[in-house]
Amino acid sequence: MIELTEDQRRQLEDGKAVDIADAKTTHCYVILRKDVYERVRRLLYDDSDWTQDELLLTLARSSKDNGWDEPGMEAYDCYDEERMKRCL
Repeated sequence: MIELTEDQRRQLEDGKAVDIADAKTTHCYVILRKDVYERVRRLLYDDSDWTQDELLLTLARSSKDNGWDEPGMEAYDCYDEERMKRCL
């Protein structure tokens, strides 16, 4: 359990963040009051379901990033149809 100084306690009561450093790891952390944290979290992170437009945009970005818009890749647009013709 962390024990706060009076100055740190006042900062938190005023809705301010308190910086904390771990002496062993030298990692820095920020402590916030829970209500302040919840407000900030809602601003930074949206955990609601994705809309259809968001899903389509993500799919389009993924396709582009993986080279599906390169020349010659349009052959895969009708791949299943062509394969069926050859198998018959």
